[in-house]
Amino acid sequence: MLAVDFPCFYLYIATMDAELTALDQKIAQLVELCQRLRAQNSELRQKVAALEDENKRLRDRMAKARARLEALVERLPEEIP
Repeated sequence: MLAVDFPCFYLYIATMDAELTALDQKIAQLVELCQRLRAQNSELRQKVAALEDENKRLRDRMAKARARLEALVERLPEEIP
């Protein structure tokens, strides 16, 4: 028959239980962090998309303004008397 030292066994069980509880808490923190990072990532992706749209709109405006200026320059006389 196997002899069990009950005080040591219970100490082992208590230690293991504490370690599992700590691990469970760390996993919960990791899950929470992951969820926050996913939300932040989504928000940043939306901001990037909005800024890219704004950048394109401004580039288009610049191109139109450049074309208008070039047309105006073409209409200027070569020499002013």
